[in-house]
Amino acid sequence: MSMLIRPATVADAHAIRELVTAAFGQPGEAGLVDALRDAGRASVELVAQADDLIVGHVLFSSVSVEGVAGDVAGLAPLAVAADWRRQGVGRALIEAGLTELRKQGAAAVVVLGDPAYYGRFGCVPASRFGLSCEYEVPAEYFMALELWPDALAFGAGVVRYAPEFAAL
Repeated sequence: MSMLIRPATVADAHAIRELVTAAFGQPGEAGLVDALRDAGRASVELVAQADDLIVGHVLFSSVSVEGVAGDVAGLAPLAVAADWRRQGVGRALIEAGLTELRKQGAAAVVVLGDPAYYGRFGCVPASRFGLSCEYEVPAEYFMALELWPDALAFGAGVVRYAPEFAAL
């Protein structure tokens, strides 16, 4: 079965909500996706489609970082259907998202997640750039990736997410 990575559409909203709820085992992250989309804060939103099924989803939204000249996006959430995990769906979604962000001229990406997984994409602890997350999380799980050289060289301080994240 082949898989297509494409931009999410309004028609995908219900399938995305079901996928994200199932992937996280509760509706909080699905509500976050809806809230970010409704507020116009989705910088990049992609789905993985196999035949007529949405089997994966990723959303990137703007975050604020003092001292950074360009836009910085937060990767969250990433969801893959249980039957499609460990088959490269998440990787394909992230790589396509990073490509699109580069086309848009974004400076960097931050993500809160497993260092072993996100390290595969070049993410490193955000603390290397003097950055910390506004939420209390272990430092090694808050990572950053520069999309152009030295994009975070002058950044420092706290990374602030869209207000919709506070409800999660």
